[in-house]
Amino acid sequence: MIWLQYASYFFGGAFLTNSVPHLVSGLMGRAFQSPFAKPPGKGLSSSTVNVLWGFFNLGVGYVLICRVGNFNLRASDSILAAGLGVLAMGLMLARTFGQLHGGNSPGRS
Repeated sequence: MIWLQYASYFFGGAFLTNSVPHLVSGLMGRAFQSPFAKPPGKGLSSSTVNVLWGFFNLGVGYVLICRVGNFNLRASDSILAAGLGVLAMGLMLARTFGQLHGGNSPGRS
């Protein structure tokens, strides 16, 4: 069932991508959106919560990519699966956080 490995790599890439804004904001001491804020995903969470959430995402991404199947950095199919997860989550985060922080939002050019 190789497709299960590809799905794992895809979601691993998504989790690794999601760890970046939370870890960076938390390490900079800045509040940032998280699922634990009120309202979830729109309100701000403390820098400590963001470091913890970012680290959790990093751990899940590691497990999904490095501990499932036989991920190979030189294998195009493995990289493609993880890269598509990175791209999908990156586009979603850009759209979501862009609306909250004045970046490109729907209807703007």
